[in-house]
Parts: sequence; C-alpha cells; structure tokens
Amino acid sequence: MVWACESICPRRIFEMITQRGLLAFSRCSACLTKRASARPVSSIAAPAFTSFFFHNAQWLAQKSKTRTLNIFDTPLPPSLPLSAYRPAEALTPGRLLKVYAQLSKARLSSLVVLTAMSAVALSPLPTTVPILLSTAIGTALCSASANSLNQLQEIPFDAQMARTRMRPLVRRAISPLHGAAFATITGLAGPALLWYMVNPTTALLGAGNIFLYAGVYTWMKRKSIANTWVGSVVGAIPPLMGWTACGGQLLPSPSYPVEVFLPSFLSSNPLPPIDLTLIDNPLGPFAFFMLLFSWQFPHFNALAHIVRGSYAQAGYRMLAVLDPMKNSLVSLRHTALLVPICSVLVPLSGLTTWMFAITSLVPNLIWVRASWRFWQKGGEKEARTVFQHSLWYLPVVMGLMMIHKQGVDWLHWVGLGKAEAKPEKQEPEPSN
Repeated sequence: MVWACESICPRRIFEMITQRGLLAFSRCSACLTKRASARPVSSIAAPAFTSFFFHNAQWLAQKSKTRTLNIFDTPLPPSLPLSAYRPAEALTPGRLLKVYAQLSKARLSSLVVLTAMSAVALSPLPTTVPILLSTAIGTALCSASANSLNQLQEIPFDAQMARTRMRPLVRRAISPLHGAAFATITGLAGPALLWYMVNPTTALLGAGNIFLYAGVYTWMKRKSIANTWVGSVVGAIPPLMGWTACGGQLLPSPSYPVEVFLPSFLSSNPLPPIDLTLIDNPLGPFAFFMLLFSWQFPHFNALAHIVRGSYAQAGYRMLAVLDPMKNSLVSLRHTALLVPICSVLVPLSGLTTWMFAITSLVPNLIWVRASWRFWQKGGEKEARTVFQHSLWYLPVVMGLMMIHKQGVDWLHWVGLGKAEAKPEKQEPEPSN
C-alpha cells in the first residue's frame, strides 16, 4: 500500500535525495514517524473525469476542516494606473461584420453551403436561380445560427482552450445577449426562407440540423464519445437539403423505388441508353449522406488528436483524449469505407458514370495511406497529415463527381466534341 504523508520538511527531502538517492528518502525517519497519522491513498474515492487531465490529486483528498473565508480580510489587488489599460475598440460596422463571421464560423459554414450546392448540381431535376440562391442563403443562415448557439453554451470552456480563447464571446467583443439575438434571428430567418422560397422538407431539415448541432451534439461533447457520431450526422444533412431543394425525395416508396445503374461490362448485351429521370431515386441522397458522414471521422478525429490537450483541459469527452489508439482506428475505418462508397455506391446510384469509380481511387488511396500511418504511429505529425488531406479531399471528390456526372458531355459543352447532326427539314413540294 502506498502511503501519503501529510507534512514533510522540503529541506530534508532535498538533502536525502541529493545525498543518498530516492531509496534513502523512502526510509527517512522523519517520514516513518508520520505514518501513524497518514492516510492510505487507496482509500480515496474514485477520481472524477477531469482529474485524469489536470493531475490535481491533492484536490481529491477529503477535506479535514471546513474553512470559512471572510471577504473583508482578503487584501485588495494593487491599483494600476489608467495607462496600463487598453481602450476597447469601437464596434464599427466593419468590425461587427467580422465578429458575426467569427460567430458563424464562416469557413465551416462555407463548406456546408458547398456540400449543399454540390447536391443541387448533381441532381437530375431542374432548378431555378431563385431556388438556388435561396437554398444557399438559407443553408448559410442555419449554419450560422447553429454555430452561434454552440459558442454561447461553451463560453466558459472555450476560455480554457488556447485554440478557442479568442472567439468573440470569450473576449467580450459582443455581449452574450447580442450573440443570442444574432443566433435567434439567423435561426428563424434560415428555415423561414427555405420554407417559403424552396419547400417545407428542406426547411425542416435545416431546423432539425440546428437542433442536432446546438442541442444534442453540444450537450453530448461533455457526456459521451458518441458526440462525434452525432456530429457526423449533422455534417451529412446539408447535401440532403440540396437534394430536396430540387424536388427530390429521400425515402423509397412504391411510386419512388430504388434504381441501380450497373456497369456495362456486367452485361453481355449492350445496355439501352440510360433514362436520366431514373437517377432521381433514394439511392442518390443516401450516397451523398454516406460520403459526408464517413468524411467527418478522419477529418475531426485527426484534428481532435492534435488539440487533445485543449479538449482534455476543458473536460470534453473526446475519443482522442480517452483512447487515442481507438481514435486513429475509427479514422482508418471510415477512410477505408470511403473507397467502396466512391467506387461502388456513388456510380451505382447513377449520380456519376462508372469512370468515377476509377478516378476517385487516387485521392482515396492517398488518404487511406495517411490514415494507416496515423493508426500505426499515432503521432501528431501523422494526424496533421490526415487532417490536411481532408481539406483538399472533399473539393477534389466533389469536382470529380461533377466531371463524371451522368448524362453530361463536357467536351461537347465546351465546344470540343462533335455536334450532333440535326435532321434537315424537308420543304413540302408545291401542289399543282
């Protein structure tokens, strides 16, 4: 049993260690005389979650006496001259827009809008410019509201992390009431715009995503490692919003069955021309959902591994903090899962031709190799490589999907292909 002494002379400890080593210190007579009044460490109650991160074992000991503090006995801090203080910057319209961009996490919101617009572009259903603009603006407003509500709830925790301590609410660039007003206005305007300008289904998806991110995901970050899975669902919903904005449906029905588009080499007979109207089936949005869902894990798990110290300090229950090995394994699993998603599920749904199955192997194999190294070594260098690959992976894959979109001849579109011969109109012969 390990014994914890309550009071040991620091000078005596230093002399014993320097003269005769640590073993002599363990046999110190001054230490032995204290054992009668010492408490066994094993009798201490189970430590709290955050104690593993702060290593503040002294705070786990039972309090011997209750100490009452008198605020009038506390000495006041020394007064500083006014020259030591920096005047607060005036909140000009330009600075206010910058604060709103930080509150909305502008880069993250831009990525969300990009994924929603990719689904609009790859949908076989026609759309109009007003619907396209309304979908983009409504999605951006929903994302801004969710991110603002998230920051409002995490002000005390963001203040503990170096990565987030300069967020606008933490440094008091605006008041929490101001931030709540911005989150409320954007949270109402986004779904309302989608409801009246697009359709109710897209509006409900946007409102539901605000609730999932600002409500369920934010709450679960300090409760369970399952928060990452909930966050991945949140990131996979915007493409569904883009799909439904064009009038597509998400669930199969007798009038809306699942259609598959097999490659031509599986049939000995030449396949008939593809009916592009059949691409509008539930397998298309499911392929989009799985692509974005699996992309979230290597992207976020690698980032969480890099900043796991900050997450631990703030008390977030992240897999990178509790089990770094499993964190890298989950990242590798979903990176490997992206290979059949891109090479089988996406072309099978009809969103792209089967040539996409070949060209998408290049970015997928590069990312799988990086994730494999991350799992084998588990270092920050490998995690940073996985995270950097995630930044270019999604735009590249989305671009390849556009290039190999089913029914689009890009050579003919840019004027390099052969134009189809138009049948000549035969003029009717004049009657005698």
